[in-house]
Amino acid sequence: MRVVVVGATGNVGTALLRALADESAVTSILGLARRLPRIQAPKVEWAAADISRDELVPHFTDADCVVHLAWLIQPSHDRNETWHTNVHGSRRVFDAVASARVPALVYASSVGAYSPGPKDRLVDESWRTAGIATSFYSRDKAEVERILDAFEGQHPDVRTVRLRPSILAQRAMGTEVTRLFTGRLVPRRLVSPRRIPIVPDLPRLRFQVTHSDDVADAYRRAIVGDVHGPFNIAAEPVLEPAVLADLFGARRVRFPARLLRAVVALSWRARLQPTPEGWLDMALQTPLLDTTRARAELGWSPQRTSSEALLELLQGFHDGAGLPTPPLAPA
Repeated sequence: MRVVVVGATGNVGTALLRALADESAVTSILGLARRLPRIQAPKVEWAAADISRDELVPHFTDADCVVHLAWLIQPSHDRNETWHTNVHGSRRVFDAVASARVPALVYASSVGAYSPGPKDRLVDESWRTAGIATSFYSRDKAEVERILDAFEGQHPDVRTVRLRPSILAQRAMGTEVTRLFTGRLVPRRLVSPRRIPIVPDLPRLRFQVTHSDDVADAYRRAIVGDVHGPFNIAAEPVLEPAVLADLFGARRVRFPARLLRAVVALSWRARLQPTPEGWLDMALQTPLLDTTRARAELGWSPQRTSSEALLELLQGFHDGAGLPTPPLAPA
């Protein structure tokens, strides 16, 4: 089986290459990325391609499955560039899959594609995917879901799978978190699991975190399995202020959500940090994920808890951890 991984140098992409290394059903892998990495991986050959403008069909020819992971979070101040890659680029990937007659497509959607939902119960894959209006990431994920709906209707012969994972975490994301979310506003050396004095006590701050290796295992199973449709991917337990305070040995402090949102918005507009307020809105509004379908049909279950994944990420952030690929490089 030949697999093309679009966006193979990022967080999930590098984890997926590790997962496919020992998968006997996969014999060769083409890793596509805008910038070529300095790493070698079993079964992997590399090629450079920008999904927003480069020809993709030659790369997809003779593939048995295309996995689409490529996505831009930054530059958050340039919506033309992010939309052009995320939405227009995704459409080009799907069109190239059809033109190259690839029999299977696996797409990286997200919990961010979901409409506002409950925080006191879990929702399954039937929950509406219209996104969070104030988050560009969420709007783009929802728009691509609609494009993929149309693709499935036009190409019923292509086995199409979309995974909707929770927040992802692994140690190697440490430096990437700085680039994508905190910038220089949060000195990484001051942040570690044992140096977090307070946790914001927001009523709707309830979320799940899944280790990147566990998410990669779900992608592996989607690639080689006879499955189709959407799958929620998330670990337990649900993380909330009380759980986080116990985890960090921190104190809970009640913050008005509007005040915290205003601080995030103002600091982003002043370019003090790279995260617009839509990310906070998404954290407080997206639902919690029921993973029954993934466990039953993919045979998937996470090997790490939400707490373990989050602690590993925070330690990686403190240490400036990364990998020798352009998105994850510590330099």
